Amino acid sequence: MTSEPATRLRIDGRQCEETALHHVWSECVGAGRANEALRADWQRQFTEAVDTLGFKYIRFHGLFHDDMFVYRESDGGGFGPNTPLASPVHTFSYVDKVFDFILDSGARPFVELGFMPRELATQTETLFWWHAHCSPPKDMSRWVELVTRTVEHWIDRYGLAEVRQWRFEVWNEPNLVPHFWTGTRTQYFELYEATANAIKEIDLELRVGGPSTSVFVPDDRYKGEVQDRSKEHATAVAEDIDALDWRPVWIEEFLDWCRERQVPVDFVSTHTYPTDYAFGADGVGVPLSRYADATRDDLTLLRKLIADSAYPDAEIHITEWSTSPSSRDRMHDTVFAAASITRSFLQCAALADSISYWAFTDVFEEGGAGIGPFHGGFGLVNENGIHKPTFHALDMLGRLGDRLLLSAPHGAVTRDSRTSAVSAVFFNYPEDMGVKSIGSANSYEATRALASIGPNRRVKHSIGGLEPGTAFLVEILDWDHGNVAEAWYRMGSPVNPTREQHRHLGAVADALLRYTLTVPDSGVLELDVDLAPWAVMSLRQTA
Repeated sequence: MTSEPATRLRIDGRQCEETALHHVWSECVGAGRANEALRADWQRQFTEAVDTLGFKYIRFHGLFHDDMFVYRESDGGGFGPNTPLASPVHTFSYVDKVFDFILDSGARPFVELGFMPRELATQTETLFWWHAHCSPPKDMSRWVELVTRTVEHWIDRYGLAEVRQWRFEVWNEPNLVPHFWTGTRTQYFELYEATANAIKEIDLELRVGGPSTSVFVPDDRYKGEVQDRSKEHATAVAEDIDALDWRPVWIEEFLDWCRERQVPVDFVSTHTYPTDYAFGADGVGVPLSRYADATRDDLTLLRKLIADSAYPDAEIHITEWSTSPSSRDRMHDTVFAAASITRSFLQCAALADSISYWAFTDVFEEGGAGIGPFHGGFGLVNENGIHKPTFHALDMLGRLGDRLLLSAPHGAVTRDSRTSAVSAVFFNYPEDMGVKSIGSANSYEATRALASIGPNRRVKHSIGGLEPGTAFLVEILDWDHGNVAEAWYRMGSPVNPTREQHRHLGAVADALLRYTLTVPDSGVLELDVDLAPWAVMSLRQTA
């Protein structure tokens, strides 16, 4: 297709003024831990995610965990004697399998440097059933040597030009003590300083960042060296949590620390789940869900803080994001989540360099394997690779062009700068929700209360300046089309579906409403669609 001047295009009778649209949703995606990437089903699903959804990078935990066998102080004798080695040995056979696969698939690693190998950890078995060791190292020089040998190995294997395109993130959520970190804030900053300097010593153009902290909070629980739960009590009982002053965790302190010591920061990373968990004076944790625009407003604040810092050019990477940080939140399986993330991604497209959806698959074992095919896992697909509504939402967003013609509260119309093909995404986040988010749910049945919220939304636009005869495919995901978790529920919610039931659910998952529109001789496509509550709709040129 030959490219046509954008000035020929008109939306609702007005000539389009284009702006750039950054596909922030497809820059990076998350996964559980490195060892899971050795599984055949994980690899099949990731290949599809790259090919269909266009993910460019992937980030996961556990690169240095014991099950990747990178750091060895003994030879591992099995039934025989476990002979100590004269000095640590670094072996990369498992890591090579994972990274070779990622690169061969057409994506790149967004490297999270962690967790601590058992033999180097000051505390062990701090987290998850697979016993991650989330502690400062016994010997910082040996940690630096581990990082250095690893990065040098990747340069030798893949070439410096390739590795310069990666990102190196130091640790994961170190503010969550004693889970993802058993040390103090200062100890994390020291780990970052040593790691960042070691990476830059290898090559100044390698990109490193942090602090990879978890969520925004409206109180001072993280102002000291470790979390102070007494500072959370007022948040736990607040009548209106959205009226509180939510701030990022450790970002300002991290940037100040690095400025004072001239430590490099190529990017700032954090996690912006629109949720919180505050402990009351009685010691009982209270789950909190913020308003629907919280992610947009958090990122707007974060951009300002970085712009005003000593590192105004630092990239912003949200290395985990979803509707909630629970791998047992049944909302993740629903059409409600699909509409919610579509809305947020479009709102935030210009606010970050990447927003990494957590995660691409339910092959994710932080709490062990899920119970049943739809257990509220983070994935865009379930353990069997069945597409959830969120998969289709990301697919629709991925079909958008890179030039924004119309930005509306209910969607966007775009153009591809290479082909001039026009595409659009619209959604119905029901008006009756107001500013309320979809929240979380412990059972699928509990999510169904949102199905009664309305009203329908009429999407009515004209797109002029098109070639007569051009065909557009309309695809709609809604309660009656592609709602696979509902189909599973109506089937009786079997924990262990038969092969026939799996095939049926897979077919339901992909049975979106589809029809074709053709541009008439006037060159004006008249779009008039009545979108049901929670629907997500794609419009794309096919010929």
